[in-house]
Amino acid sequence: MRAIQIVEESGPDSALELVELPEPDPAHPLGRAGPGRVGAESSVVVEVHAAGVSFPELLQTRGLYQLKPPLPFVPGSEVAGIVRSAPAGAQVSEGERVSAFCALGGFAETAVAPEFFAFPLSPKLDFAQGAGLILNYHTAYFALLLRGRVKEGETVLVHGAAGGVGTAALQVARGLGAKTIALVSSEAKRAVAREAGAGEALLLGEGWKDEVLELSGGGVDVVLDPVGGDRFTDSLRALREGGRLVVVGFTGGSIPEVRVNRLLLKNTEVVGAGWGAYVMSKPQLNREIGAAVNRLVDEGFVAPIVGGRFPLERAADALKALEERRATGKLVLDVRPA
Repeated sequence: MRAIQIVEESGPDSALELVELPEPDPAHPLGRAGPGRVGAESSVVVEVHAAGVSFPELLQTRGLYQLKPPLPFVPGSEVAGIVRSAPAGAQVSEGERVSAFCALGGFAETAVAPEFFAFPLSPKLDFAQGAGLILNYHTAYFALLLRGRVKEGETVLVHGAAGGVGTAALQVARGLGAKTIALVSSEAKRAVAREAGAGEALLLGEGWKDEVLELSGGGVDVVLDPVGGDRFTDSLRALREGGRLVVVGFTGGSIPEVRVNRLLLKNTEVVGAGWGAYVMSKPQLNREIGAAVNRLVDEGFVAPIVGGRFPLERAADALKALEERRATGKLVLDVRPA
């Protein structure tokens, strides 16, 4: 099969190589370089049609991600395609269209995923959208509902609202009955946030916090922040009494610090939402989140926005677009073009 390997930790320009490899071993549900063997009876083999491109893969090209298999290895954490084989009792069966989270091995024509991370792909979505469903939308659902405790009628402010996690959070929040305010850095990204269903879309600038306070009538209930950086303090100030700031990541490159006295002023919270580490050992929770996200697809709230599509051999270009913050929505590799 054709696959992209990371052969050195030198960044996206030089770390990747297109290679021919044997089909992956189903006994490794996290891919050929994945940790541990849990048995082929627990794995779904997927003929990959599209693979999602995500921030972890960019970090892996420099050896900066927490999952560091030995070189060379095939990156790629999420895919969409057709089931080649599945164990008895799995949520999917041979020949079915699926989205799947494989953690490693997705940038290839065949991938292997744990059965609890393979989900039926709605006929409403194509393979490119399916490849953008799990990492972003499961993260958004986990962050907003399980960690942020969003309730119907509350208001959610989403940072980085034109990116993969941001557009997912806007759609999931709407599906949960919340009102949304998107914060973006350009007019083009504001258009993407509106396409994702943002109730309001604001440009990042010196006065964004005051605009949020005015639009929300004194403060939002939840801030979802995948960016970090110097906007963090104003995010705390934008919360109403009892509000929650949910930390999802630091794509802005810097990790902010909290002066905890600010949390006392309005009884607010800073909440971590580390989806991957939390759900990996909880198969039933993954099944429940997958079913909930699929319901939101069927109800018309969730439809991943694909911001750029690249052939497999141009994986480096996709990662550079991510690194240079040119990406909107979800970037996808067309592994088996239609």
